[in-house]
Amino acid sequence: MKRVLIAALLALPIAAVAQTDLQGIWQAKGNAYLDLEKFVAPPGSKIPYRADALAKRKDNFEHRETADTVKKCYLPGVPRITLLPMPFQIFQSGPYVAIVYQYAHAYRTIYLDGTKHLDGVDFWMGDSRGHWEGATLVVDVSDFNDQTWLDAAGDYHSGALHVVERYTRTDPNTITYEATIEDPQVFTRPWKIRVPLELNTDNNARLMEYECQ
Repeated sequence: MKRVLIAALLALPIAAVAQTDLQGIWQAKGNAYLDLEKFVAPPGSKIPYRADALAKRKDNFEHRETADTVKKCYLPGVPRITLLPMPFQIFQSGPYVAIVYQYAHAYRTIYLDGTKHLDGVDFWMGDSRGHWEGATLVVDVSDFNDQTWLDAAGDYHSGALHVVERYTRTDPNTITYEATIEDPQVFTRPWKIRVPLELNTDNNARLMEYECQ
């Protein structure tokens, strides 16, 4: 199924002028997937939980071995899927950017055609709409369910989650990935993480088949 998706993406027409080339197989550096608070920008900042939301975060942490939905093989959500210790591949083609993840055959389509978010639906991975700001791909992600966690430490969100991702290629082998996280039901204000993504430069690099057990 993944090979069919990749072949279809490669068959689409490439835009005549791309703002920047993000294509390739990438993987997050570091262990933000374990505890996102260590990657909050600026360094040393805390996740700004509402006082009435801290109890649920504490309960999640205490029951993380059984309550974390990733341990049940559900989709990780955004931005968590980008931070997992598994590669993903970015494709740019016409009015879309597609990201195919090694984790559980997951993929996202980022629409660059100016269309709006869908109404009245929710998704494990949200609904992604993007645009270019110079060399940076900016992705607005909304329409989440409330089932995913932000990391393995129990940091969580509600169905009101709104994420704005920024992908900036800062050198040939690095994308600086930023995600601004907003959820007025859980956090007192928007907050940001910043994590480098590293390009796999192996000529034989490819995504492997991965089945969550």
